[in-house]
Amino acid sequence: MSYIISIYFEKRRKKSNGKCSIKLRVYNKSDNAKKVRYFSTGIHLTKQEFETIWINPDNKNLRGNNKQIYLKLLEFEKRANDVADAMTFFDFAKFEMKLFRKSTDNNSLKYYFDLIINDKLKNNKIGTAESYRYTLSSLEDFSKTDNLTFNIITPQWLKEYENYMLSNNKSYSTIAIYTRTLRAVYNKAIEQNDISNDIYPFGKNKYKIPRTKKVKKALNSQQLKVLFNAEVSNSNEQKAKDFWFFSYSCNGMNLKDIALLKYSDIKDGKFTYYRAKTFDKSAEKTEITIYLTDFTNSVLKKYGNKKKNGYVFDIIDIKQNATIQYKKIKNFTRYINDHIKRIAKEYELPLDLSTYWARHSFATNSLRKGASMEFISEALNHSDLSVTKNYFAGFEDKAKKEFADSLLDF
Repeated sequence: MSYIISIYFEKRRKKSNGKCSIKLRVYNKSDNAKKVRYFSTGIHLTKQEFETIWINPDNKNLRGNNKQIYLKLLEFEKRANDVADAMTFFDFAKFEMKLFRKSTDNNSLKYYFDLIINDKLKNNKIGTAESYRYTLSSLEDFSKTDNLTFNIITPQWLKEYENYMLSNNKSYSTIAIYTRTLRAVYNKAIEQNDISNDIYPFGKNKYKIPRTKKVKKALNSQQLKVLFNAEVSNSNEQKAKDFWFFSYSCNGMNLKDIALLKYSDIKDGKFTYYRAKTFDKSAEKTEITIYLTDFTNSVLKKYGNKKKNGYVFDIIDIKQNATIQYKKIKNFTRYINDHIKRIAKEYELPLDLSTYWARHSFATNSLRKGASMEFISEALNHSDLSVTKNYFAGFEDKAKKEFADSLLDF
């Protein structure tokens, strides 16, 4: 046993009524950095009361309030030992989390969703936190309860949920996203030893998450030419077009990364940045370098802030917290997409044209122009070449036909 748990009289901070806090003292012999921590029991006693109730209790003579306090401390100490005993390796953070939650929280789906959501928010993963919220809301809508437990969800339950989503015109892609999120919650609960692998509803001979083939939305070279030369009706459409092509010209740079671009990143005709989407997913951080062109320089000059400090574009403010920045970037993306769709409708381009298309258009047109898979992989900041090959797994038939026709075009 690597820990010692006891009830402790905290005499250093005496209240005006002469009473002191009664705490749970936890001594962790295996932790050199932080060996002792104290947790409040919510009980305050004088030294004499503490000795009468806890140190030298005469259980036969303990009556009324003293008896209740004794039983409460006894239960608190027992619960703390039970929590610690159940841990494979004693950890203060995990111990505290389990000690102060409700006895039913270990089987509560909402408890674990909230736990993960709060963790994502603390780490400024606002979009991921929202994804977990949407998933929980969807599961609760289907089950018609906000008190879902892990043991209720079976492979059959998930199949019925899938059919429910399809009947409400949700795509297999959405179902896959939500069920993968749910699977991550199950894995977290299993990791915390709160649920057993026996009730895990995913995997072989259980529920299989739909595997969807991502459709790569890309404009061909002719469509890109039409969009670039399109005459716009107003400054909003011009701005949307300029930022769409800025993304395209910067190797399909995500709008979030564009919003986070700083003047300090720009030097000697190029700028460098780390892709926000993948920054926390790998230990090795890969810096992306983008060389500026006449067009991208013109966008920087036209829309960049005049003080030339902080963020380049007036999309977010450096003083804003992560939640506000997330909302601002989301609103800006919606603004660009709304106006780029108006241009698309006017010039008979795909009506679902969006900023999402810029990255795929860069990739597919680079391939058509003869760029190697290795070059595109580096430009897209993929972790390895296999990711890039999967990226082109859905390369449209028309592009394949164009490539075949060009083989004898010496």
